[in-house]
Amino acid sequence: MTTSTPVRRPAPSRSAAPRLRTPRRHIPGRPRRSVLLTVLTGVVLVYSLLPLVWLLISATKSQEGLARSFGLWFDGDFDLWSNIADTFTYQDGVFLRWFLNTLLYVVVGAGGATFLAVLGGYALAKFDFPGKKGVFAVVIGAVAVPATALAVPTFLLFSKMGLTDTPWAVIVPSLISPFGLYLMWVFASEAIPTELMEAARIDGAGEVRTFFRVALPLLAPGTVTVLLFTTVATWNNYFLPLIMLKDSDWYPLTLGLDSWNKQAQTSGGETVTNLVLTGSLLTIVPLIAAFLLLQKYWQSGLSAGSVKE
Repeated sequence: MTTSTPVRRPAPSRSAAPRLRTPRRHIPGRPRRSVLLTVLTGVVLVYSLLPLVWLLISATKSQEGLARSFGLWFDGDFDLWSNIADTFTYQDGVFLRWFLNTLLYVVVGAGGATFLAVLGGYALAKFDFPGKKGVFAVVIGAVAVPATALAVPTFLLFSKMGLTDTPWAVIVPSLISPFGLYLMWVFASEAIPTELMEAARIDGAGEVRTFFRVALPLLAPGTVTVLLFTTVATWNNYFLPLIMLKDSDWYPLTLGLDSWNKQAQTSGGETVTNLVLTGSLLTIVPLIAAFLLLQKYWQSGLSAGSVKE
């Protein structure tokens, strides 16, 4: 009896049958990649950063270097530190005076506007009173009215009160922020649970203590947002100080740098474009620092106000 030996067939070559590529599956919860969106984001980023890069490069040049060099590249001489020193010493150091004035307007004006917006938004969101719908209509109408349209009536009002050419002519109008009030109204409606306020009242806390100990910590992200909006608006305010102030000792940075820029157009005026550019660079540094330092408060408390039913 014979036994047949099984015939071994050669294993198929890996290169003979190409392996099909498994399509990439989308993982739930992870955003999809979009080439078009990435390109558009890059274009917007370049458009936003190009003026800042130009300002930074121009601040390193002397007055002569600005005329002989390309705008988006450095000159042979690096004069940034000398430009900064000249900016603070030019005209007996008036730039430092303008910086302190701007800081005063921001601390008192923007800080006060933020506090009033938080108080008003909290009251409108958590309390019912007669005329609440009318207040809502007034706030929405005030948001729709541009600030420049109110500048001349505000000037006439302050002129009658004898407050023009004083810091109060800039501070008092800055205390009103209709957009900040509306933003805090909307934010407080969702961020502060009514049950938490009722529990604080049951424990014997008054309205003032409930606001400062319970509501205010939950309103931190919205408060920081309003603070940044009002700070930027007050820091960059130009038209209101232009019509309110005549004494250059009370100028903010925006008006002071503009006076330096315009003095070349006057008879015998000195051209100090390099100092104007350096001063502009120094002006935006505090705003960038404020955004970077307060960014963490936006991310904290994003889930504040959530109540487990």
